[in-house]
Amino acid sequence: MIRALASGLVAFALACAALLAASPALARVERYAVIAGNNAGLRGEVELRYAEADALKVHDVLVGLGGFSPSNVTLLRGGNAGALRRALISMNSRIRQDITGGGAQAVLVVYYSGHGDARALHLGNTLMDLQELEQLARGSAAHFRLVIVDACRSGALTRVKGGATAPPLTIRTEARLAGEGVVFLTASSANEDAQESDALGGSFFTHYLTSGLLGAADDDGNEVVTLDEAYRHVSEATIRATSRTLAGTQHPTFRYELRGQGKLALTTLPARAAHRGTIELPAGRTYLLMAGGSQGPVVAEVAATDVSRRLSVRSGRYFVRGRGQDFLLEGEIAVEAGKTLRVEDGMLSRAEYARLVRKGQEGADAAHGVQAGYRLRTAFHEGESPCHGVFAGYTLELRQLSVMPRLSACRGAFENDVLRARRDQLDVEVRVAHAWDLPWVTLDLGVGVGAGILHQAFETRGVAAPRTSFVGFLGTGLGLSADLPSGFYLLGQVDAQTYFFQ
Repeated sequence: MIRALASGLVAFALACAALLAASPALARVERYAVIAGNNAGLRGEVELRYAEADALKVHDVLVGLGGFSPSNVTLLRGGNAGALRRALISMNSRIRQDITGGGAQAVLVVYYSGHGDARALHLGNTLMDLQELEQLARGSAAHFRLVIVDACRSGALTRVKGGATAPPLTIRTEARLAGEGVVFLTASSANEDAQESDALGGSFFTHYLTSGLLGAADDDGNEVVTLDEAYRHVSEATIRATSRTLAGTQHPTFRYELRGQGKLALTTLPARAAHRGTIELPAGRTYLLMAGGSQGPVVAEVAATDVSRRLSVRSGRYFVRGRGQDFLLEGEIAVEAGKTLRVEDGMLSRAEYARLVRKGQEGADAAHGVQAGYRLRTAFHEGESPCHGVFAGYTLELRQLSVMPRLSACRGAFENDVLRARRDQLDVEVRVAHAWDLPWVTLDLGVGVGAGILHQAFETRGVAAPRTSFVGFLGTGLGLSADLPSGFYLLGQVDAQTYFFQ
């Protein structure tokens, strides 16, 4: 099963909209959540990689940015259906006790990430019917309830009462708290698989949602991520990313029953905080931020098209990877609490895509591009001038080999007391090489095979008809290249070739 948080994250955005602080004129709001993730499904179902990690991400965002007290959040990782059922019943009982006679309003978020189908969630070898999940949510005394189901074919939960592919949400409010109601959001429609990404280490939608809430969605730069900003960011990024996958574009679904209005603000991005700092990234490129180092978990992404270039993150060490048209910029940075770090190109190391392919960089399977230049072939016979010309070709860089088909042409001459000759040569060659990347240059050793046409024209006092010959050749040699700005590189190559004439 393929899965991702595509609609689950839309749900989360709606949740946060209803969860943030009330205006003084309204009742105090307490926020509660039950968050569950399980990588295992029924017997025969492929174990997921990131369902439990996605649940932890949602937990951290709710606690760190959504105003949820850790004591009000229950996190289940790997629990079965019975554990989830008990957690929901217990949380409902607690909410009922907390709000009785206290004048407080309550918000409940229920999030599940894992295997499922159109009828039930698959928590290991146990099942929880979607109908039971819905009843437990509806039975809560919370004024606002949000159910997020991130599982394959989970759209059946919304289809029951006419759910459809989610259009852009337009919950627009001033400084008002959410009214009463319930929202159901699912990661896929009733007949779709949901998707997760190995490169991102989680679902597409969760990744883009958390990136947006950390600041990438703050289009107006007021250090507040609103519902409209976050949903626009998540929706566009998820559709764009999943449209390139084998499973195809993912369609979140929703069903909502609301009375009143929801508050627009989702998260605030404090300029100074005891445990958080701000990263400001250059415009024009897409940047990934990993915690700890290059192999650490992906924390956030800022796309080249994003207006906001700032992220609010916990203080610590991070690895930054910026993607240009023909190269990557990579390096480690340290974020200090209460400070803003402006990342500049000079702080990062530049790596051309061809080098990344040869290093086996994840996601870099091949690099390719045109090449052209000057060619010199030494003389065939004593007294003949070298053959000067040009070549053009295309290079395909793979992890172990470089493949270079080329077309070349050159002209040479011969002259003595009785004869003057002009030699024109047109060749087609395929060269295969293995490269070694050194700090400043790349050295390669290759072999080539080719064929060509050799045309000779003569000028003499007598009679000498022009002659056309077909030739074949084999060769081996060394190449040396150096990367230049803007995706160009300088190449020098010396080959020893053996020619066979017809």
